[in-house]
Amino acid sequence: MRTEVITTSPRGLQTDSLPYRLYEKAKRFGVWNPKDIDFSQDKIDWHQKLNDQQREQTLRLISLFQAGEEAVTLDLLPLIMTIAKQGRIEEEMFLTTFLFEEAKHTEFFRLVLNAIGETGDLSHHHTPTYRKIFYEILPEAMDRLVHDQSPEAIAEASVVYNMFVEGVLAETGYWSFYEGLNKAGLMPGLMKGIGYLKTDESRHIGYGTFLLQRLICEHPHLFDLVQKRMEQLAPLSFALNQEGYEVNNGVSAFEVPIEETMQFSQKQIMVRMDVLARAKGQTMEEIYKTTEASVGVL
Repeated sequence: MRTEVITTSPRGLQTDSLPYRLYEKAKRFGVWNPKDIDFSQDKIDWHQKLNDQQREQTLRLISLFQAGEEAVTLDLLPLIMTIAKQGRIEEEMFLTTFLFEEAKHTEFFRLVLNAIGETGDLSHHHTPTYRKIFYEILPEAMDRLVHDQSPEAIAEASVVYNMFVEGVLAETGYWSFYEGLNKAGLMPGLMKGIGYLKTDESRHIGYGTFLLQRLICEHPHLFDLVQKRMEQLAPLSFALNQEGYEVNNGVSAFEVPIEETMQFSQKQIMVRMDVLARAKGQTMEEIYKTTEASVGVL
């Protein structure tokens, strides 16, 4: 039973809080339509300019993003419900845009695949490590929130979803697109959408950073839990990268060495933990007033 309505109380809406500011940014920058993107050049590039290895590697990356975006769209609801039950209205307002954007990302990659004529079964690209992450670890962490809304469970969900899947895996995937297709000047429609996705995801990661900082501020012992979980997940990002380079002797079809990809992933892990560590010395007021730039929001 509801005992109060926050927005008609003297409290109103906390418009200076980071979650509300992310909501404002989502209204301004998140309203793009995948169907407005022109993929005509992408179709030409796919069939006429990419070699066989480049097509195979790009198709693998697109298919992993397609399945990943579907997974995060399906798995986000328990977190939204948890935040709603806590009455954190500004956070829930932002999370409504979060889910909308994940659904739109799912649509975007499907439109790309349709445009280039790749409409068959692509699940063979889901390697054992990928399946471990997206078929087991992610849904299990998020589904736990249905029956367990403890600070530990919320922290686990945010680490897996925001810090690892979005902050490490997706960011590494974007980097690979830019190092490959973008540098080669190929598939402009795909790259235009990737630009939109990267901006959207920066808000998602920014919220996850805020959420974990808030939890760590409230429950300092959680920092060690978060750090340990990231350490456990890190090897999976490296294994996933290696599985993508198996047939190319350590160099991508776009001549990017695996060492550079590994270094980028490692840097993302370190950046996430460095930002979260700041929460140990901050007040709750400081965390709520954190700037977008300080949590990597574009």
